[in-house]
Amino acid sequence: MVKREFVKEISERMSITQVEAKQFVKVFQDILTEELQQNRPLELQGFGTFSSWKQIGRAARNPKTGVPCWIEPRVSAKFRPGKFLLEALNEADK
Repeated sequence: MVKREFVKEISERMSITQVEAKQFVKVFQDILTEELQQNRPLELQGFGTFSSWKQIGRAARNPKTGVPCWIEPRVSAKFRPGKFLLEALNEADK
């Protein structure tokens, strides 16, 4: 599912316009980004937790050329699924 389809699904399920649904998605993205920039996790209880983490710099190798290179340290995001999401995924798999 891409963002456009996600917005359409939200608008249908909530009986709101696609413009309102698009605004909802944008606000959610903005809040999530702001929280992670402040190094604060965003927990949606039962669904999961978004958090940021610092990756250390490390030596690597270009897979095409074999030339050694250095990957700079950076901040990345991760998602840890919650109990209810994992249960729903495993129920759907049966």
